[in-house]
Amino acid sequence: MAHKKWIIADADKEKASELSEKFNIDPFIAFLLVSRGVDNELAVSDFISSSCEFSDPFNFVDMDKAVARIENAIDYGEKITIYGDYDCDGVTSTALLLSFLKSMGADVDYYIPSRETEGYGMNVNAIDKICESGTKLIITVDNGIASVNEADYLYSLGMELVVTDHHQIPDKLPKAEAIINPHRKENHMKFRDFCGVGVAFKLVCAIYGDTEDMLFQYADLVAIGTIADVMPLMNENRGLVKKGLELINSNSRLGIEELKKVATDSERILTSTDVAFMICPRINAAGRIDHASKAVELLVSEDYKDASLKAEQLNINNVHRQEIETEIFENIKEQVEKNPSLVQDRVVVIAGKNYHHGVVGIVASRVLEEYGKPVIIIGIDEDDNARGSARSVEGFNIFEAISYCSDLLLQYGGHPRAAGMGLLPENIDAFRAKINEYALKYHPVMPMETFNIDCKLSPFYLDLNLVDSLKILEPYGESNPQAIFALVGLTLLSVTPMGEGKHIRLECEKKGKKLRIVKFKTTAEDFPYKVGDKIDVAVKISKNLFKEKYYLSIQAVDIRRNGIDDKYFSEKSIYELFNLGKNNDVSVFANRDICSIVYKTLKSNGGWNYSIDDLYFSLKGVTYGQLQCALKAFEESGLISLENNKIKVLDVKSKVDLMNTPSMKSLKGRLNIG
Repeated sequence: MAHKKWIIADADKEKASELSEKFNIDPFIAFLLVSRGVDNELAVSDFISSSCEFSDPFNFVDMDKAVARIENAIDYGEKITIYGDYDCDGVTSTALLLSFLKSMGADVDYYIPSRETEGYGMNVNAIDKICESGTKLIITVDNGIASVNEADYLYSLGMELVVTDHHQIPDKLPKAEAIINPHRKENHMKFRDFCGVGVAFKLVCAIYGDTEDMLFQYADLVAIGTIADVMPLMNENRGLVKKGLELINSNSRLGIEELKKVATDSERILTSTDVAFMICPRINAAGRIDHASKAVELLVSEDYKDASLKAEQLNINNVHRQEIETEIFENIKEQVEKNPSLVQDRVVVIAGKNYHHGVVGIVASRVLEEYGKPVIIIGIDEDDNARGSARSVEGFNIFEAISYCSDLLLQYGGHPRAAGMGLLPENIDAFRAKINEYALKYHPVMPMETFNIDCKLSPFYLDLNLVDSLKILEPYGESNPQAIFALVGLTLLSVTPMGEGKHIRLECEKKGKKLRIVKFKTTAEDFPYKVGDKIDVAVKISKNLFKEKYYLSIQAVDIRRNGIDDKYFSEKSIYELFNLGKNNDVSVFANRDICSIVYKTLKSNGGWNYSIDDLYFSLKGVTYGQLQCALKAFEESGLISLENNKIKVLDVKSKVDLMNTPSMKSLKGRLNIG
């Protein structure tokens, strides 16, 4: 597992103290608010308020035109087709607008393209089908802003278009009766970070003429789409999600109630985190594994048996998605074992036959977590179509990197941290080489993956009272994540497998205070620390109800050996630049004493079954470059074998002169070491 650089937040303590007194909130919570930028009286008042002031939907430019055209279609009985998208935001947008227009008496249906065969956005074949059904007006949700050619085509067929979308504005807008998009410069609005379902909600509020009534009808759908699309939960989004969670937990629509039953205990009060991990993936699974229309039909269902059946089907799809994800991830691990160079590149590019296109993005995120560098996973289907999904670390713009390779691609698009592309299978090797050329050219030192921590905390402060105090920060989401605390210098007392060996429970201690900490998706065999080690643990806290009593639950989200500081990251950068010929730093040279330290550690541990970085942290007085230098010499002399970061100590009878290995002689010559 890649080691991340912990970034511990700071805040103006005096300002936090003032806000604590002004609003009668816990000083510690005030500190957290200030550290997150909620640092003045108005911002705090808005943040902690149970109500929210929602902006006028007519602050969107073209909203009056959209309302007039849609009302005209309803009045004259023109058929309307909603053109949606297959992700959770697109599904909830489609369900919301479909339900509303039906309640207004409209002749309306919807169309969502297949992720597998059509891809994102409008396409000519779909437009032909919609036209043949007698549609006069198409309304897009969560797409359409870039559909310039498709818009011209549908107008040539005698149809008209209203676009509602939240993606970035292109240089040329499509022909339409109205274009509703929060990022249009002409809008008269302060807050613009709505997702697709947020924009659709603003449209129905404008048509209906009242926001409160629409919140009671549709806030649950808006909350789910907003959480799923990882929109910042600040300002109006925070208010929408708050209202939506109230509805989900008290009076939600039938489809969501049935989805809750298959996802968790139906009596459980869901938080935004629960929605993100239990509800959103099941809705998304329909578009990934089957067809997103199955999720739309669930969300608009008014029949108990029908909704129950459809919820169960989405649950089955989600289980199947997880199985496919695991299969692809295991296949990637097998590829890496056979060819470790795949993950030694600055940008990891791995391709495989029949990797499901709906799942490769999730797998790319897992591979990034494993290796801490930008990742592109490409699936090649039976028709020899290659499509990839990319995920990146902060500071490495993967969209710009992919754009650099545009001559090798059939299509591409995306954002700084996530992107997608299509290409010919025969161009994959050239694409891998060129994107790594870009990385080498523009990032001599690759950005390291970072991990944001709210503050260091003594284990003695972890209790149920703190959990209750933190509730004021909810709902959690983008720009307002669940609080993460660093517990520094814990002594590891025991490691216990749990969940059929898939997870572990750690017992730790500091100054007499013992803690039980759960680490999910880590086996005891893969855990690199042993009893007695000093570790730092980044944790989230919550409370669990068991036999009518609440217990503190502590979950580890990152673990590292105690004492990691900027020295590690600095030494990695020095070594990286040295390999590129950018410096001649002597700190990368391992003399006999250093080699002896490294070799004795390997011998005493019977080799090494964890990452090279974990080996570095187990050593004292050895730089990162020296470790790499020593391992190279050991391998050349036959002392060890190194495969996929696993080190095996070999039985060597004769004496070995490490200083005469090819790498050592080359290094001494380069550094003028006698």
